[in-house]
Amino acid sequence: MLRTSAEFEDIDLALVHGFLSGESYWATDIPRDTLERALRHSVCCSGHLDGRQVAFARAVTDKATFAYLADVFVLPQHRGKGYGRAIVAALMADPRLQGLRRWHLVTKDMQPLYAQLGFVPLSEPERHMQKHDPDVYRRDAHHSPAHE
Repeated sequence: MLRTSAEFEDIDLALVHGFLSGESYWATDIPRDTLERALRHSVCCSGHLDGRQVAFARAVTDKATFAYLADVFVLPQHRGKGYGRAIVAALMADPRLQGLRRWHLVTKDMQPLYAQLGFVPLSEPERHMQKHDPDVYRRDAHHSPAHE
């Protein structure tokens, strides 16, 4: 059974960074210090089997009105067992995230999973806007002091 934790100390930062920077399509090449700063300013939930982390999710939130669900993953060898749904449900049940007016997320291919948890397509997508820079980590890595 998946054990979930909302304690920052329970997050395997090396594992989360390795997956997000090397295997995810949404955070490729994210610098470790950038990721750690993001996690420390979010509500995070890690999922563990036999003492090892196998799943992760976080909410970027003001803890009052809004949360953005981000960085959800289950390690490939543990997929298909309901852990994705379990980690998101555990995060959404966190006492700090109750009574929010809106949750938001972006996903390429997991709409069926999130639909099971109450997410629906945007009702008025024309009202939503974004400023997106998908190459920021790659570009910033080449201009950092370590590369000069």
